[in-house]
Amino acid sequence: MLRLVIIAVLAIAVVGTGYWGYQEHQDKNAVLINAENNYQRAFHDLVYHVDLLHDKIGTTLAMSSRDQLSPSLAEVWRISSEAQNDVGQLPLALLPFNKTEEFLHQIGDYSYEVAVRDLNDSPLSSDEYDTLEKLYTRAAEIQSELRKVQNMVINNNLRWMDVELALSAQNQPHDNTIINGFKTVEQNVSSYEEAEFGPTFTSMKQTEDSYQYLEGGTITEEEAKEVAREFLSLNGNEQIKVTENGEGSNVGFYSLTIIDETEKDTYIDITKKGGYPIYVIQNREIPSANISLKEASDKAEQFLEEHDFNGFTLYESAEYDNTGAFTFVNEVEGVKIYPDAIRMKVSLDDGSIVGFSAKDYLMSHRTRDIPEASISREEARQQINERVNIMEDGLAIITSDLGEEVLCYEFYGTINNDTYQIFINADNGREESVVKMRNAEQAYDM
Repeated sequence: MLRLVIIAVLAIAVVGTGYWGYQEHQDKNAVLINAENNYQRAFHDLVYHVDLLHDKIGTTLAMSSRDQLSPSLAEVWRISSEAQNDVGQLPLALLPFNKTEEFLHQIGDYSYEVAVRDLNDSPLSSDEYDTLEKLYTRAAEIQSELRKVQNMVINNNLRWMDVELALSAQNQPHDNTIINGFKTVEQNVSSYEEAEFGPTFTSMKQTEDSYQYLEGGTITEEEAKEVAREFLSLNGNEQIKVTENGEGSNVGFYSLTIIDETEKDTYIDITKKGGYPIYVIQNREIPSANISLKEASDKAEQFLEEHDFNGFTLYESAEYDNTGAFTFVNEVEGVKIYPDAIRMKVSLDDGSIVGFSAKDYLMSHRTRDIPEASISREEARQQINERVNIMEDGLAIITSDLGEEVLCYEFYGTINNDTYQIFINADNGREESVVKMRNAEQAYDM
């Protein structure tokens, strides 16, 4: 009997020890996963902030208005601080990375000192513009190297916990893909000499109240299904699930989940008032590109015309993951209406629409009285930084920093290899906005 009791006690002890060990293992894994997630977030935030920093410095180079320069440089200072904070969260304490941190600190100090200065009494000198150009070049190099590291991290599923282990290993060479990538970043920075968002997104400054321009009565769930069938040219064999949303919002809408016979999911939001499609997202794999980006943009334009979105012109396009992404803006009497923007995604395998967003358009679109310009095109051109080589111009309506629509002269110009979009207020000659157009993304072969 005693023997059985001892065996039972030992069995319970073994099970308890095993369970304790299992819990310890689970807790350790949870800690490691949390640490890895934090490192991944900090790294991708760093890449994002360096991208943003590069574009923002480039924007300041094309500015001539002192009213625009000060807040723009203050934004450069803020972004550089964010980037420094991202570096501080990475496991690089044992890896010399002081030159890159010094560069970010240098940008922050320089931009802050200029931003708080009275630029009316003491405008930027030629030497200071030269300094900005050097900082811009440096930022481009760091951006490129970090993008390479990011590409390797994503494609090879690299872990930052391995970086921490490699850096903390004693008497061992630090041979790690991520470490080697950051060493390259540091070497490139050491070799240096001492030294948005586009106009179509301005409607994001508006609130939900801007849906006030919707026309029509309130539709039912069944009517929302009919809108979806017509808008997406469905064949009637699909399953449609409707969820009513919009509580706490100034505009109610229906969210529809559509599953066709191929079990392909499509999601569409439709406003209750008037039955207007807001978003369309289709989740499916696009394995290959069989049509060109131009053919895809023609498909998108044809789709808009078929659904009575008339008078739209292509503003920008991009290609990624076998998908074409396009932004169209409304044009009235030769004036581009940037708040009236529609964004679309077209698959490059069969030209079908896989993404659609009319939110900005629905928030802003109405019949407008286009005002007359108070200054001439030439007077507006004189307000532009003399370093900019003007290539094209026109008239446009954008949303100002105060959330008001303003008529502007729109200029496209270049500085070296970069293209800028510059908006000059057609009433008072004020520089309303400067946007650095995105260059083609570099492909990294690994």
